[in-house]
Amino acid sequence: MSNTTHLMRLSALAAAAALAIGLAACGKSDDGQTAGQKLDTAVAKTEAAANQAGDKMANAAADAKDAVKDAAADAKDAAAKAGADVKAAAADAKADASAAMAKAGDMLDDAGITASVKTDLAKDNELSALAINVDTKNGVVTLNGPAPNEAAKARAETIAKAAKGVKSVDNKLVVKGS
Repeated sequence: MSNTTHLMRLSALAAAAALAIGLAACGKSDDGQTAGQKLDTAVAKTEAAANQAGDKMANAAADAKDAVKDAAADAKDAAAKAGADVKAAAADAKADASAAMAKAGDMLDDAGITASVKTDLAKDNELSALAINVDTKNGVVTLNGPAPNEAAKARAETIAKAAKGVKSVDNKLVVKGS
């Protein structure tokens, strides 16, 4: 029994005792009951009230316990959903980063191919690396500009095809004087 319930019972008993003593002192006998019978009735009513209060407290405690359990379950569900959302966002970010890296890698590959072709064209005495425009997109090299003759035009295409990473060459060089 808790201290509160015990204290309530003692208070009720003390009040009933004081009431009984007061009635006995008056010497009255209402309803045909003696002072002892009235005391017994008062004690019984006090105990019933204390029992009702205890029951109400027990019910309130059970309700509070259920509310805490429900709140804990809701919090657990919310945490699980948040965790799933974070995982999904991380997966999306990873996919986006991978795509960006692939695109950047392609761009670097294209720039490297262009630089390599320009360097190799500069080594040829008949071809002008400054006059020939070299563009690369997705491994496809496009050559634009002048060539002194058909042999030099063909050599420029061969040089471009030899560069690492080249998929194909679109030779748009124009032979001078033709």
